Amino acid sequence: MQIWVDADACPKPVKEILYRAAHKRQITMVLVANQFLSVPASPFIKTTQVGSGFDVADNYIVQQITAEDLLITADIPLAAEAIAKGAAVINPRGERYTKDSIGARLNMRDFMETMRSSGVVHDGPPPYNDKDKQTFANALDRLLAQAN
Repeated sequence: MQIWVDADACPKPVKEILYRAAHKRQITMVLVANQFLSVPASPFIKTTQVGSGFDVADNYIVQQITAEDLLITADIPLAAEAIAKGAAVINPRGERYTKDSIGARLNMRDFMETMRSSGVVHDGPPPYNDKDKQTFANALDRLLAQAN
């Protein structure tokens, strides 16, 4: 198992939890971004910097991820592609995306995008908070325990 991270928009507290988990459990983690990332020195933590452009990081992750892997992302279309390849997916707030739930999430994402573009909805998700951090850490622990 490898942990893949859609790192461009991943909150710092999530990355810190992931650094500790990768090192403690000796699981390779790959952070993919279109910018330079500074990460702790560890043989288990790797970064891949991809070119800038729409979905370049997402496409790289989809090409590399396998059914044994775990993906951390809030990107619903990327999550859907990873699930189609058999990977486990959780978002930075600890919500697990599954084959059963991803279709509804894609529909909601498209609906909200339409509402935002028409000016009906102006806000995005609420700020990341301590409860989100704890929920993510718990979800990650459960998935890693199941993998072993």
